[in-house]
Amino acid sequence: MTDIATRTWDGMTIPVAGTYLLDQAHKRIGFLSRHMMVSPVRGEFAEATAEIFVAEDPLLSSVTATIMSASITTGSVDRDTHLKSADFLDVERFPTLEYRSTGIKWQGNEDPIFQWARLRNHRLGGRGRSHIVPPQSDGIPGRFVLTGELTVKGITRAVDLEVNFGGARQDPYGQNIFGFSATAEMNREDYGLLWNVVLESGGVLVGKTVQIEIAGEAIYQA
Repeated sequence: MTDIATRTWDGMTIPVAGTYLLDQAHKRIGFLSRHMMVSPVRGEFAEATAEIFVAEDPLLSSVTATIMSASITTGSVDRDTHLKSADFLDVERFPTLEYRSTGIKWQGNEDPIFQWARLRNHRLGGRGRSHIVPPQSDGIPGRFVLTGELTVKGITRAVDLEVNFGGARQDPYGQNIFGFSATAEMNREDYGLLWNVVLESGGVLVGKTVQIEIAGEAIYQA
């Protein structure tokens, strides 16, 4: 077993500075869109790589990621074939999607439910110590906003990720890792993904807004 590569920052245990790579066995690069305006359809990209540079000052850290567009899967062969076609991702001409961070902002490490409860108790006031919400536990993740640029079909637009830092530790194999999850929203039409069908009852077949859902672990590179 090696020394655990962690340090303390703003009350949290975070990774030491260095380069980390996305763990291929523990990742999900997912998305959600709406079908016929009523039902959510989830999918993901099975193949992706990412390099995360953790700086001495965590707020100077950076991320670059490459996603293989042909690895898209939604559980339907016909739908996946359509998504890979020129109507959408055009994977033969554009084999990758790219993400590059441009900055990071610290949002705090308190769960929003605690913030709400404290505000509620403050408004009520004078109810005694039994109503005081306990301080944050070590299990509550830190929250960041990762500003960056996403490139799809050769078009680059700003996309900011809401990131939850899940913690840092050593895994059973002696690897120093940290976990995270992230969400964002994008308008697919901003990237030239314009195909749609207008429904007779109103609305469109495929929603324009796509929710991004990311989760994973990163491994320290000695």
